[in-house]
Amino acid sequence: MKLPKFLSGNLVLKITSINAVVITVRLIISVFIQRLLSVMVGEAGIAAIGQVRNLIGMLTSTSTLGIFSGIVKYVAEFKEDKKELTKVFSTATVFLLVGSVVSGLILFLGAGLFSDHFFGAEAFAYIFKLLAVIVPFIAINRTINAVVNGLTEYKKYAKIELISYLLASAALLIGLFYFGLDGVIVAIALAPVLQLLVVLLVFYKRLSAYVLWSKLRPSWIYRNKLLAFTLMSFVSTFLLNYIELDVRTLITAELNINEAGYWTAVNFISKNYMVFASGLFTLYVLPRFSRIDNSHDFNKELFQIYKTILPIFGLGMIIVYLGRNIIINLVYPDFLGMEPLFKWQLLGDFVRLCALVLAHQFIAKRLVKSFIITEFISLGLFYFLSKLFIGYFGTEGVTLAHFVRYVLYFAIVLIFIKFYYKNK
Repeated sequence: MKLPKFLSGNLVLKITSINAVVITVRLIISVFIQRLLSVMVGEAGIAAIGQVRNLIGMLTSTSTLGIFSGIVKYVAEFKEDKKELTKVFSTATVFLLVGSVVSGLILFLGAGLFSDHFFGAEAFAYIFKLLAVIVPFIAINRTINAVVNGLTEYKKYAKIELISYLLASAALLIGLFYFGLDGVIVAIALAPVLQLLVVLLVFYKRLSAYVLWSKLRPSWIYRNKLLAFTLMSFVSTFLLNYIELDVRTLITAELNINEAGYWTAVNFISKNYMVFASGLFTLYVLPRFSRIDNSHDFNKELFQIYKTILPIFGLGMIIVYLGRNIIINLVYPDFLGMEPLFKWQLLGDFVRLCALVLAHQFIAKRLVKSFIITEFISLGLFYFLSKLFIGYFGTEGVTLAHFVRYVLYFAIVLIFIKFYYKNK
């Protein structure tokens, strides 16, 4: 199918439009699934599912020692230099092995303790043992996806995302109808395995053109360069998911499990439309920023990205806000406590999008100190503002903390980037 002429010269719009098709299908399926989950497992079940999703989010970082963005960067830079790519992949193999083995052992041996801490009982210890076995699949899947992004293979990326989501949704429904909440949790844990099978099916031939399997040897050549991304990923992915786990536990302790379910549901809606932007970040923004080395080109590219995606994103958020009661009745019937949470969540996500585009310059230029400082400030603000506001505003205080956090984060990132180019 040919794209309209006005899309042909704008790669941002091409990626955005193809991504939009995938997201639309995901949203339609998600509405159906979330309604079933809300009816069949209730607020407490939704909160438990949120905990498992955060755990898997943490494992996407620890299983590869957080080198996803590093692989994206170096594949984008060296895609015409297979000799250099082989060095990158050889080092990545060592990171993957170390990350998988250590993560798996910690999960398996600490299953009971983790279950008690995150779920308040040892009944969910089995999920940690299952995740321990699945960790290598998460690592390999994450690594290959980094190559897809580095090569800006947006059509294959869209195909992988769509097929993977359909299979994972089918597994979740089977788990729900036959085994209830436990079946859903197991299906979510197995989703990375299904995605890896899809990635290999769709992308293996193309992957083999860039990864010279016979020449891969365990190597530390790119150790220091990739370790920088390990530090950045630990802060942005691992700590983010850990803090979300902790905030959900805080809401349960300070208020009740139902309120934790409302916040998890709003967060899930947020993550569904933020997927719209995350694909653009890794497929376009990161590879593009990696090749820009002066403030004029950076500002020009930034303006191009903003003028393309912000109107689309802003319009979508207005529609979500105006239709929030319809969404609640359609997707989460009886979750009436969600309604006040939409305003601050949506405003926060809009500012978040603006800030994250800017912050990808830190990753593209391996500005480790700048990235870590700004991320620590962002995460610290969210955690402490959530603790402060929850006493005054209840669960709505957590979404207010989300908004305030990203307004301040955007301003801080902007200052850091201006300082970087001024010094340069």
